[in-house]
Amino acid sequence: MTFAALFANGFAMEQPIYKIVPRAMWQKAEAEGVFNGAPVDEADGYIHFSTSAQVRETAAKHFSGQHGLVLVAVDPEKLGDALKWEPSRGGALFPHLYGSLTLDAVLWMEDLPLGPDGYHLFPGSMR
Repeated sequence: MTFAALFANGFAMEQPIYKIVPRAMWQKAEAEGVFNGAPVDEADGYIHFSTSAQVRETAAKHFSGQHGLVLVAVDPEKLGDALKWEPSRGGALFPHLYGSLTLDAVLWMEDLPLGPDGYHLFPGSMR
């Protein structure tokens, strides 16, 4: 579903949406001014994002035990019709970007370190 279709259908649009990225990959995107996705994104044909309700499970499922990650917060309204909300894990709607992420849509980026329990520590604003 497009952003407009979700809005028209009464879905609550959550802001921001999130992308977990290895720090080195994000630094490359910052240098180039655009993020074209991680290898899994390129293989699937879109950039995977999560809502705030989904991002912890995404971290645990796909990034368990990984160091050197950052959490990127993105304004979904700036992504236009390239952002689709599609069923994924458990039938929940996940945001998928069919295109590149330009840095003007990025709200902030913070480190996503591992805690002593092996789970990622999310920024204070998300606790």
